[in-house]
Amino acid sequence: MGNRVSVGFVEPIHNATRPGTLAALSMTILKFSVEDPFELKLILLIGAIMFLLSSFFIFFASLYPTKKSLWTITATTFLIGLLCSITSSILLLMNGL
Repeated sequence: MGNRVSVGFVEPIHNATRPGTLAALSMTILKFSVEDPFELKLILLIGAIMFLLSSFFIFFASLYPTKKSLWTITATTFLIGLLCSITSSILLLMNGL
């Protein structure tokens, strides 16, 4: 019985670590972007927050798979985080040139 309960919580935690890793990468880049423009830092911060929210929502969406609103919010926050990540990458490339 105890094994089934622990296995039941491992999958949601494993699912939540994927966007959490992307949030950690965004925050690491934010930490080392000392001389970069404020707009770039803001986009990195928004992206990190969106990935953290996505991680939070995917944890609960894995626990309650029938809640369609959780899946919608998870997908939306992940896509916004991804868009911010792509935008910040382009700005970093343009800033370096």
